[in-house]
Amino acid sequence: MAFPGAARLILASASPRRQDLLAQIGIVPDAICPTDIDETRRKDESPRALAERLAREKAAACREEGYVLAADTVVALGQRNLEKAADAAEAEAFLRLLSGRSHQCITGLAVRAPDGRISARTVLARVKFKRLTDQEIAAYVASGEWQGKAGGYGIQGLAGAFITGINGSYTAIVGLPLYETKSLLEGMGWRG
Repeated sequence: MAFPGAARLILASASPRRQDLLAQIGIVPDAICPTDIDETRRKDESPRALAERLAREKAAACREEGYVLAADTVVALGQRNLEKAADAAEAEAFLRLLSGRSHQCITGLAVRAPDGRISARTVLARVKFKRLTDQEIAAYVASGEWQGKAGGYGIQGLAGAFITGINGSYTAIVGLPLYETKSLLEGMGWRG
């Protein structure tokens, strides 16, 4: 929903989860602008710094005009990043690492205003997994839900049954913390 004369909102992500989350609060991007940046973690870069840097770089890389919203979610177990699993074997390894433990989901957000200014922040949520059985791990990997998800799981699907608790924003774990997103957009001058 945009007011006459309002600047366009561009989502710098092809993630259907992020589009669905925005729709929950009545925001429909005017355009989708997936970006292709180098997501390699720099030496000694913390998971929080990585999430924010990637969001900033994605916002900067989109060539569309208007307000550009970008996000990146990092799953971290201590200082170890669990990126998107490359294959089923890596997804299984990630689930074994997460089993019975707490980890962090850190979502970096960035908004680039039409004048080129970029503002960014990170939102952290802690997630606790139950101890997983071999059968639960095998069934989840076979489901294919791990594909394209940081840490090799999606809380909004079958893996929701593995979660014994969260501390922080549920929507940050899914990939776009809604309160912080709307606040950042409005703080940069967007009126949708």
